Amino acid sequence: MIKSVLRGVALATAMSAVALAAAKNPVVGGAAMFDSKNIIENAVNSKDHTTLVAAVKAAGLVGTLEGKGPFTVFAPTNEAFAALPKGTVDTLLKPENKATLTKVLTCHVVAADAMAKTVAKMIRDDGGEHDIKTVGGCVLKAKESKGKITLTDENGGVSHVTIADVKQSNGVIHVVDKVLLPKM
Repeated sequence: MIKSVLRGVALATAMSAVALAAAKNPVVGGAAMFDSKNIIENAVNSKDHTTLVAAVKAAGLVGTLEGKGPFTVFAPTNEAFAALPKGTVDTLLKPENKATLTKVLTCHVVAADAMAKTVAKMIRDDGGEHDIKTVGGCVLKAKESKGKITLTDENGGVSHVTIADVKQSNGVIHVVDKVLLPKM
């Protein structure tokens, strides 16, 4: 009986430790995100980012986003990709469109580890709007309103950060609700 109680206590303690570890980082797409894993290792577990993962694979960017970094990734959800004009995603995923797909994806990546409070401070320091230069050469206009950050792409499309500060071993992910598009 005592052994059974001790096993129950040990199991409860272990489960509490796992829950506490997972609580440090937001859950994304129904999956715990771990700051000990890199961007790709976490993204493949999010059911909300299957289109993004497929696009990253098609563009040949897996190795880069598994790399040392640091990277900040503004990660569009499946719904964000679905909101693009019909056929856009299928067209971008074709091998002959790899360069365009790479440009779109790298316009969501910054070569820095920028937590939301850092971005918000840059916005305040710049008088309410901060230019964020991406790895893909795009310039995103960041603004903050009521504690929420928005990004405006080069075409005037506005994306909202819906989940901020998802720490990764090689940077941070901010989930966004719209695909940011470069000027083509």
